[in-house]
Amino acid sequence: MAVADRSIDPRILESARTEFLASGFEKASLKTICEGAGVTTGALYKRYKGKEELFCAVVEQTVSDLYEVAHVRGDKDPTAMSNQELIKAWDMDGADMMWWFRFLYDRRDDFYLLLSCSQGTRYANFPHDWVELLTKATSAYLAEAQRRGLCRNDVEPAELHILLSAFWTTIYEPFIHHFTWEQIEAHCRIVCGLFNWHGALHFQK
Repeated sequence: MAVADRSIDPRILESARTEFLASGFEKASLKTICEGAGVTTGALYKRYKGKEELFCAVVEQTVSDLYEVAHVRGDKDPTAMSNQELIKAWDMDGADMMWWFRFLYDRRDDFYLLLSCSQGTRYANFPHDWVELLTKATSAYLAEAQRRGLCRNDVEPAELHILLSAFWTTIYEPFIHHFTWEQIEAHCRIVCGLFNWHGALHFQK
């Protein structure tokens, strides 16, 4: 049996990434993608059922990386944390924020695809779905802090989702507007000053 030639796979994915970035998913042309990769449409369809499967393959690694970070950070048991650890979890730590921006900047093309070019794919609601995932984890931290009387107890998960949506919008927008790394560094410092979680949630000092 003939062995499939996998050497052309990276060319297909890079050509697809270029076309999706330029045209978005819905207007992207498989013909253009094949021409850019130097392959026939038959070779592409041997590997992918269609345009959406190809789009998903392009962003697959970045999606996997994002969800891995979310689970590593979200799987901590807040009931096992000290009061000080629970309070500190809400710090707007400049180093941690810069880590997030660098993590995303290193994946900026795929992150932009997820944010701005994914209409018509399973990732069309990615910005909302990502915040929803983080809200579930963050709600556990907040609920435990509320149970211990460390902060205000009138913030419900729905309200927290709105607050986190606003927060993540300040992270999405620099990538949507193609900020340089220098611009992102300056923006990060502004965001850290803008969001005062301790004050908004009335955490004990």
